[in-house]
Amino acid sequence: MSKSSTKVPLTDKDRRKQISIRGLPLLENVASVKKTFNRHLHFTIVKDRNVATNRDYYLSTAYTVRDHLVGRWIRTQQHYYDTDPKRVYYLSLEYYMGRSLSNMMINLGIESELDESLYELGLSIEELEEFEEDAGLGNGGLGRLAACFLDSMATLGLAGYGYGLRYEFGIFQQTIKDGFQCEEPDDWLRYGNPWEVPRPEYQIPVNLYGRVIEQNGKSKWVDTKVIMAMPYDTPVPGFNNNVVNTLRLWSAKAAQKFNFQFFNDGEYLNAVSEQSLAENVTRVLYPNDNYMQGKELRLKQEYFLVAATLSDIIRRYKHSKFGVSSATRDDFSTFPDKVAIQLNDTHPALTIAELMRLLVDIEGLEWDVAWDVTRRACAYTNHTLMPEAVERWTVGLLEYVLPRHLQIIYYINLRHLQEVAARYPGDDNRIRNLSIVEEGDEKRINMAYLAIVGSHVVNGVAKIHSDLLKTTLFKSFYELTPEKFQNKTNGITPRRWLVLSNPNLSDAIAEKIGEDWITKLDDLKRLREFVNNEAFVRDIQQVKQENKHRLAEWLLKTQHQQINPMSLYDMQVKRIHEYKRQLLNVLHIITLYNRIKAKPDGKYVPRTVMIGGKAAPGYHMAKKIIKLINSVGKVVNNDPVIGDRLKVVFLENYRVTMAEQIIPAADLSEQISLAGMEASGTSNMKFMLNGSMTICTLDGANVEMAEEVGDDNIFIFGMTVEDVDKRREQGYRAREFYEKNAELKQAMDQIRDGFFSPENPELFHEIFDSLMNEHGDHYMLLADYESYIKCQERVSELFKDPIAWTKKCILNIAASGKFSSDRTIAEYAREIWGVTPTLHPLPHPHEGRPGTKNEGEATATTHGSSASLHEQAKK
Repeated sequence: MSKSSTKVPLTDKDRRKQISIRGLPLLENVASVKKTFNRHLHFTIVKDRNVATNRDYYLSTAYTVRDHLVGRWIRTQQHYYDTDPKRVYYLSLEYYMGRSLSNMMINLGIESELDESLYELGLSIEELEEFEEDAGLGNGGLGRLAACFLDSMATLGLAGYGYGLRYEFGIFQQTIKDGFQCEEPDDWLRYGNPWEVPRPEYQIPVNLYGRVIEQNGKSKWVDTKVIMAMPYDTPVPGFNNNVVNTLRLWSAKAAQKFNFQFFNDGEYLNAVSEQSLAENVTRVLYPNDNYMQGKELRLKQEYFLVAATLSDIIRRYKHSKFGVSSATRDDFSTFPDKVAIQLNDTHPALTIAELMRLLVDIEGLEWDVAWDVTRRACAYTNHTLMPEAVERWTVGLLEYVLPRHLQIIYYINLRHLQEVAARYPGDDNRIRNLSIVEEGDEKRINMAYLAIVGSHVVNGVAKIHSDLLKTTLFKSFYELTPEKFQNKTNGITPRRWLVLSNPNLSDAIAEKIGEDWITKLDDLKRLREFVNNEAFVRDIQQVKQENKHRLAEWLLKTQHQQINPMSLYDMQVKRIHEYKRQLLNVLHIITLYNRIKAKPDGKYVPRTVMIGGKAAPGYHMAKKIIKLINSVGKVVNNDPVIGDRLKVVFLENYRVTMAEQIIPAADLSEQISLAGMEASGTSNMKFMLNGSMTICTLDGANVEMAEEVGDDNIFIFGMTVEDVDKRREQGYRAREFYEKNAELKQAMDQIRDGFFSPENPELFHEIFDSLMNEHGDHYMLLADYESYIKCQERVSELFKDPIAWTKKCILNIAASGKFSSDRTIAEYAREIWGVTPTLHPLPHPHEGRPGTKNEGEATATTHGSSASLHEQAKK
């Protein structure tokens, strides 16, 4: 990597691609890349330049990049088998990866060579990137967090493995028709996936249903239905360190694909029905609306992930040497010293029961030994404070799908409650509160409680969230085992969320403080030295304005929406959910609209409000909120009195790739959930890192952002957690706020009376009623409305002074170092997993293998341009 920021025109098109901080391409490498590209077009895609399409060119580019990964990938795994480190297994039902091409190039340090090579071939890297489908295997923040964590594990040199499901259809494609959300399938695999490698040799049988019998004094699970778990591996490169870890995604396959007897009898559909039913398990990502309704498919998905993954973990633990086919380690006493299993929320909580089944029923360990191994190996991350969002499976469903696991859970609970009773004799209420089995009309298993009991560490994802877990959701468990509870504030990877998505800002930063911040984000605090440097302030202003113009052009092209690039870009992008309070944002829009209409000659700061996000298909109120946003936008955007002083844009089909486009252009980030509702949030961190101001409540990670940047450099409004609790205790009545605030009443009445839906005046009655009913407005929008409006007035006032605004933006960038996922993962590593992160790179693939006498030395196979590659790798 060069230590200067060089901008070089690569194309004579209107839009010039900027060479980012990785420096100028080396000519010999460009020639090698072109040769590899043409080879893949010919031998892999089987096309020539006369018939190849742009999609073919994208695939050839992807395979060219993958070639650079393969040597590092194999060598990394060899290194792990040679050194036998403790391995970290991250289990998540969601991975919101987005696109991989640019991220792979950046982490490998070959972006400049690819750019130049494609330019010389008459191709545009930006145009080819558009042919990559987003890997949308997640619903939102939870899945994107998992993706950031994988990047950081590789960058920190940890022997980390991600495990998830290879959904055939990811999160749905959102289209807006007449203002309503419509869902279309996300067929992300229809053109293939160049990044994945199928591993049929590691297929694993997964059992479901059946019954349990006693045989020779032991329980045995019999008469099961078997589904095969087929692994697909995706490389996860660290940044500039030659480490490539693995994301292994499981795909469901039928154990018996074709029934010849049915076929011979003429029953053609029945002949393939078994395959179809089996493969339904990984057919589609389950949409998350935070309400579990006991869906059998969801339970099967969760167990499928857990069963396949644990079998794979045990196989790898036993075969501790690279390439061996027979077990070399069968003593499980060292299992927790070599294996760390992190449960990303309660979705993989069946890990506790399944690991006990494998250790006791299959490996023959005594219960107490197996329980000690399980608890020491497993740790659990909680992502929600809402009791209704905690998974609870009915005993009847578990008994039907996983009969042996229900027995194990009952016995875990028995032993657990015996310990509780011994510690708190006669305290039946405490025993009831601590039971994994919840009594009621229908017995249920609380999966969060199972995860807590079966783990050695439980963590929240922001300081306030972790503190609230101890006093609310898990209060009884905290009192029982306070030593288990920790906090690990979430983070984001700066490689994707700054280097990739905002190269202009990356360059401006690198010119002042160098490039070490890419892996040591705390270095950004050095930018405080330049907050009064006029040239630097102008540079940051110019970067932001270029990003805003680019976004305006993109919106005009993709959504046919014209906006004012000089306006304040006000953004709220996240899942559409009542607790995230997009409705509060809408009330502000309506208030601004009414003010301009009442006084059209007044001076107003132009504002473009952009709201993006998907509502779970079954979440009626969230979908109605989307309709309201679009209906308000239709009125506002077409009112000639308003002009370009206020615009409303709903960002259709919000996803990772869109986030990379819009976040660098944002002026204001909306983080307005009711205090005590949001576990952490990560979009807040992405906006902050890209030089956006934040308007927020003291909720989730917003609290720590305010601590880092100072209250003067962030816009805080609304009630605190204590205020919310106090108001609830006193009996909250939304109508009191409605009746005493004229602007709020006007906005609410317009929603109720059909001002924004003249074609159907009753369309939004249920939104009005949900806020105004006797026990309505659960998330207290109306209580926070006045504070929010006044805070927005402060936002507009500051925006009138571009220099003062930009200085505060610089201070936000400088204070964002804490919110790197590298910091988060380093804390997990040291304080939960018991492993040590390192930024020391592995040798380049053309150098001696780690652990050999010629480690780090160029080998005899070095050829062509690899000497320069070798030099590049050492930088």
